Amino acid sequence: MSDVWFAGGVVADGSGTGPAAVDVRVTDGTITAIGQAPAGTTAVDLGGMLLTPGLIDAHVHLGLSSPIRAQFGFRLSAAELAADIFATAGHALDAGFTTVRDTGGIDGGVVDVIASGKVRGPRVLSCGPVQCQTGGHGYYGAPWEPTELWDRHHIPGLCALSLMAGNADELRRNVRESFSRGATFLKLCVTGGVVGGHDRLADTQFTVEEIAVAVEEAAARDTYVTVHAHNNAGIRNAVRAGVRCVEHGTDIDESTARSMREHDVALVPTFAVIEQLMDTGNMDLDSSTRDRVTGTRQRMASALENARAAGLRIGLGSDLIGPHQQRRGEELRLRAELESPMQALVSATSVNADILGLSETVGVIRVGMRADMVAWQRNPLHDAAVFADPDMAVLVVKDGRIVKGKAR
Repeated sequence: MSDVWFAGGVVADGSGTGPAAVDVRVTDGTITAIGQAPAGTTAVDLGGMLLTPGLIDAHVHLGLSSPIRAQFGFRLSAAELAADIFATAGHALDAGFTTVRDTGGIDGGVVDVIASGKVRGPRVLSCGPVQCQTGGHGYYGAPWEPTELWDRHHIPGLCALSLMAGNADELRRNVRESFSRGATFLKLCVTGGVVGGHDRLADTQFTVEEIAVAVEEAAARDTYVTVHAHNNAGIRNAVRAGVRCVEHGTDIDESTARSMREHDVALVPTFAVIEQLMDTGNMDLDSSTRDRVTGTRQRMASALENARAAGLRIGLGSDLIGPHQQRRGEELRLRAELESPMQALVSATSVNADILGLSETVGVIRVGMRADMVAWQRNPLHDAAVFADPDMAVLVVKDGRIVKGKAR
């Protein structure tokens, strides 16, 4: 039996209440007491550091951890792709993220090896391949390549970016295939995207009836559908079909936000990837992608205001792609500029846990929860740039085990 107190720190529990100078007892991976550590007990000395819940990134792409054009061009070995995926998983953990939701790109084998402890990484929830319409967002075959050859780019057990469907029956088959390969939720692309192959941001993709097929299949397994969506028409289609979450939501207006609130549809904005795409030194992307990025950040900020005013549940996701995913906490820094460091922390912990269906186990520091926690060398609630620096996450605890740093 493992029993230890994390003592001498200040706790921001993820609920949004002010930090408190309390100690946290962890027994066999579960938080069993919050208060003052009795004298003489086994303790990890936090030395006055801020202790927060383990961070949650609700929008990651572990399977897109390699140079993008080389990966899509089928120019990398399975070994190199695997090395990049597992390195990114380790980077996420070192940045303080103990749970991530992979929204397209990995196969179930990646989830399993991380869960087994063979590879360092956070707890991973995965949709498996993204569901996209034939030739729609999520398809990156060469212009000359027949779409039916796309599945040959998949590496079973490792990475599979998307499955394409031309009608509702094909979509039903594909989502059942995804569930059989380990998906625990579904993601559909219902509009074009910024990193697009053959689509425009203004495009709507999949009909309401087609999206509803995925919702039906997910409901049959007691799970949900989230959608990649930028424009209001696509978002409204998805809301009518019964989805539970929207990723990006770049152009959400007041009426769309109200409709999402009426149907209890959550939003996961993604600011960090916009900053990443605008950094031409880091991204191997063509000029058309950079052109699409122009103005996106400002529109996404306006959408965030509309969502907050409507009372939506607003999570947090980085959407980082490519080999430069070490600074995953940039998403919290960017959100703090628009809201506050505390609001960013709450979105990245308790709200994200609720969106992911994990609110009974992670997301807050509370008795009965799994012991996922991060101690910060400097206080990120005073300076949100701390969230963006992995070196500031000096002690990371996942399921009660210290996975980064050393006990003092």
